[in-house]
Amino acid sequence: MFRRTRRHSLQKSLVLATTVMLLCGIVVHAQDTTNLSGTVVDPEGKVISGATVTATNTGNGTSRRVTTGDDGAYTFNQLSPGRYSVRAEAKGFKVSVQENVELVVRTPANLPFVLEVGSVSETVTVSGGETLINRTDATIGNAFTAPQITQLPLEGRNVAGLLSLQPGVTFIGRVNSDGGTTDSRNGSVNGGKSDQANVTLDGVDVNDQQNGLAFNSSLRVTLDSVQEFRVVTSNANAEQGRSSGAQISLVTKGGTNTFHGSAYEFNRNTLFEANDWFNNSVSPEVPRPSLIRNVYGASVGGPILKDRLFFFANYEGRRDARGASVLRTVPSVD
Repeated sequence: MFRRTRRHSLQKSLVLATTVMLLCGIVVHAQDTTNLSGTVVDPEGKVISGATVTATNTGNGTSRRVTTGDDGAYTFNQLSPGRYSVRAEAKGFKVSVQENVELVVRTPANLPFVLEVGSVSETVTVSGGETLINRTDATIGNAFTAPQITQLPLEGRNVAGLLSLQPGVTFIGRVNSDGGTTDSRNGSVNGGKSDQANVTLDGVDVNDQQNGLAFNSSLRVTLDSVQEFRVVTSNANAEQGRSSGAQISLVTKGGTNTFHGSAYEFNRNTLFEANDWFNNSVSPEVPRPSLIRNVYGASVGGPILKDRLFFFANYEGRRDARGASVLRTVPSVD
């Protein structure tokens, strides 16, 4: 006898991220950072020592300043990911500014400067916007920004599932005793075991230690609360390590000097679903089980004190209305 059951489930998650900037200009935020380095030279290619290089985050106004050494090189360590304006200046040369420099998490970038001879009151501005190529280390992997995270299709809206779009990643699923698979999130990265992936959220370990799934974290991470993340599929640096598989670094959003937000709802309806093959194979045919899933939420962020204090909050809920067909053995009328 076939019996239809109906179940309602409600899943809610709340992500609250607050970014506080101290008066000295340091941002208290994600521990997952990035590095920026380069050299400052004159038009003839000779290095300029003592040049001042300033990196300013255009989103929240934070800035850091370093001075080039005798070799004309500069380095910014542990910069928060984001879009920057980088300024280089030295006595006897025009000021050079490079706008819209996109720095992504765990991806060291190299940005050289060529200063023209002239007055420091003159400024040469270069507007870029492209993501800089990593020429600093041997890590292999791609970074995903907020538009990609929210626009790429994801089953269950699990952000770590974007790992499957990386070269060298294979879905194998969880294997049962009968040889079948039940979990499409499980897989291997460059031939490694599924439990060798390392997932961090703002530098904190969020690995699923119980099930050891390759494409999952122990915390529910909503798409609209993630600013960006990077997946290192091989050649991870010593600062990550921990395991031989992929290194997934997630960074949550923080407030900026402008207000921003979103509201959304996604609906999955039985109307567009096909029936199960086994339901169609019996006579009389078993109707397809119902599944109505609604994922809804909103996010908002902005300044409390400009260049000093920010806020960001995201709420997401999920409601399922599900019907299932099950087989039961009951005593006969005889």
